[in-house]
Amino acid sequence: MSRCQSADTCLSHYLETKTDINTAFDRFAEQRVKCGFGQLGVCCRLCSNGPCRITPDSPKGVCGATADGIVARNFLRMVAAGAGCYLHVCEATARRLKSIGEGVSPLPIRSKQSLDQLAAMFGLDAATTEEKARLVADQVLADLYKPRHEKMNLIQHLVPQERIDTWNTLNIFPGGAKSEVFDALVKTSTNLNTDPVDQLLHCLNLGISTGLYGLTMTNLMNDVMMGEPEIRIAPTGFSVADPDYVNIAVSGHSHSVYAGLIDFLESEEGQAIGKAAGAEGVRIVGMTCVGQDMQLRAGASGTDIFAGQAGNNFTQEALLSTGAIDMVISEFNCTLSGIEPIAEKQQIKLVCLDDVAKLSSSELLADVHGQERVLAEKLTRMASDQYRQRRAPEAPKVLVDVPRHGHQDVVTGVSEKSLVKFLGGSLQPLVDLVASGQIKGVAAVLGCSNLAEGGHDMMTAALTRELIQRDILVLSAGCTTGGLANCGFCSPGAKDWAGPGLKAVCEALGIPPVLNFGPCLSIGRIEMVAKALAETMNVSLPQLPVVISAPQWLEEQALADGCFGLALGLTLHLAQAPPVAGSPLITKILTEDLPSLTGGRLFIESDPVKTADMMEMVIREKLQALGVAA
Repeated sequence: MSRCQSADTCLSHYLETKTDINTAFDRFAEQRVKCGFGQLGVCCRLCSNGPCRITPDSPKGVCGATADGIVARNFLRMVAAGAGCYLHVCEATARRLKSIGEGVSPLPIRSKQSLDQLAAMFGLDAATTEEKARLVADQVLADLYKPRHEKMNLIQHLVPQERIDTWNTLNIFPGGAKSEVFDALVKTSTNLNTDPVDQLLHCLNLGISTGLYGLTMTNLMNDVMMGEPEIRIAPTGFSVADPDYVNIAVSGHSHSVYAGLIDFLESEEGQAIGKAAGAEGVRIVGMTCVGQDMQLRAGASGTDIFAGQAGNNFTQEALLSTGAIDMVISEFNCTLSGIEPIAEKQQIKLVCLDDVAKLSSSELLADVHGQERVLAEKLTRMASDQYRQRRAPEAPKVLVDVPRHGHQDVVTGVSEKSLVKFLGGSLQPLVDLVASGQIKGVAAVLGCSNLAEGGHDMMTAALTRELIQRDILVLSAGCTTGGLANCGFCSPGAKDWAGPGLKAVCEALGIPPVLNFGPCLSIGRIEMVAKALAETMNVSLPQLPVVISAPQWLEEQALADGCFGLALGLTLHLAQAPPVAGSPLITKILTEDLPSLTGGRLFIESDPVKTADMMEMVIREKLQALGVAA
């Protein structure tokens, strides 16, 4: 059988032994033939006259829509869906913070310092911590719920003034984010907006609210409830799943959903339930991005009960096949539906805490504010019962087969705050390293993992290796980080793969050449690093010697992330083109005209060496423009 390969060779070898399960690595091979019209974005199926496919012989749909109009409409729909996903998480996070502030939820505020900083940023004052939490949450929710004609208020605190001026000039400064998503769907319906430029500008609008609310604001609120990231050493890989424990794998993006479970499992009462089932205790295993967020903050919450991050989105089926997982809890994407038959075979309980992520075979449990501890105890008992049942003498035998996989010395907990603290209180040391030429620049390698670019994490790992060999420091967030960590890039030993300048920096500071910012939500953290860098250097964001890449982007959320980067004025690389190539106009705007609009630019390249050449050239040109020798 032809099977997709992974940059994580240990994972590939493990999958070779699993001939009895069907994973995404097998299904990708079965789905190699792609729809060319879909790849170009020139298929329209909005009405019963279609689907219409644009070709040289039929250049218009039945309604008269052109390739430019169809591509722009399809692209806006994708970006709107991605923005809606992130805003859902932001809204849920704000509502939980509000419930804590109102005294409904008994959950603790783990970082009062973060709350104080956030309240001060918004100009809020309150007599108590709880009142402060409520006021902050109310501000976020009020912004999200504004009508489209009322501009969002909190953005002004999160980006430099030059970005606000640029966005106002282009008329892409967002109104209420949920209204912007709603009207994007209206705009893309049958026989409505046919202006591709207007639709593309709406994509940038959605990118702004995605990045600053769905990403940045969600992080800042989670800092309050879950604690700030702390730089530390942590394990990754399948080896974190110890079969002597009740192992609860978590999947999704909304960290605060698990606040009650983490709080309960940190108690003797929570651990006693697992021990009564015959286990050493109960632990949480990170399976997708929410696990990476737990890993990021485990120094502040869940230190003893968070086992570690197992991998990224496309390792979850293999993780479940180890037999070491007793329950999977999901609350958002990226939970693959392919885990369902594996869970049934391995007798793994599937639970969902938000109906947006309901799998057909999972049990949906209500996540009610104020009842977090009740839910946490129920989940712990269900997982512990599953542990006991799976090991009962009369039960069908479950083979536990956990390979030696991953690394024990991954540096994690990097954030915009912990990085500054590590560097002595400012980003000036990083600026000095770039100015001296010891580090040539900074590249952010972000986003998803897919199987399309040579295999699982293949392009991501190859590009990262090329960049660090050229003395370019890499910041990583998202499923890219899960893959890079399991391939060793986030461990101190990876310094030996770096160029001489970056290697010397890594040795002097005791860091790897790839800084692990954790989940995809931390793309918002990297924006804050970019903002701080621009302020330190006294330049605009488009002038920064920084390039971003989403080498193996996967889904609609990634496209919304990309629009955020382009709106910020940064150069964005993708290995695989989004479905816009069927429109010469949209392609030209994104790759040629955008620098004169936002300062951003998109380029597509699937070869890792050519990509690194291009990224290095962009950084060199930025430095030269600032009068720094490169």
